[in-house]
Amino acid sequence: QVPVVESGGGLVQPGGSLRLSCAVSGIAFNAYAIGWFRQAPGKEREGVSCISSAGVSTYYAESIKGRFTMSRDNARNTVYLQMNSLKPEDTAVYYCARARTRLSCPAYVSNSGSYDYWGQGTQVTVSS
Repeated sequence: QVPVVESGGGLVQPGGSLRLSCAVSGIAFNAYAIGWFRQAPGKEREGVSCISSAGVSTYYAESIKGRFTMSRDNARNTVYLQMNSLKPEDTAVYYCARARTRLSCPAYVSNSGSYDYWGQGTQVTVSS
């Protein structure tokens, strides 16, 4: 059983919106920060956002700040990434991952090595 499963990706026109979901099971979801990453073809994986275990604090990369919002529902063991005003450069496979740190987002929040359990990813394509 895969402990981290992303969903909600798809094809959307520029300026549109999508909401990604990440369901986490069996790995103490409520105690850990969770991050979203993305990887576009031919590019390195990029840290997009992170949310603390209680959902009190969040981190956003400059490239998506003001357009994306991350949230979590600990009762449902699920995190969300609401993506608005999407641009073609947002096209990528989006991954969810559990941070190695409990409670707070890791100090190296955009470093993929700061996370342990990863999902398989969900494709987001922004195109007219």
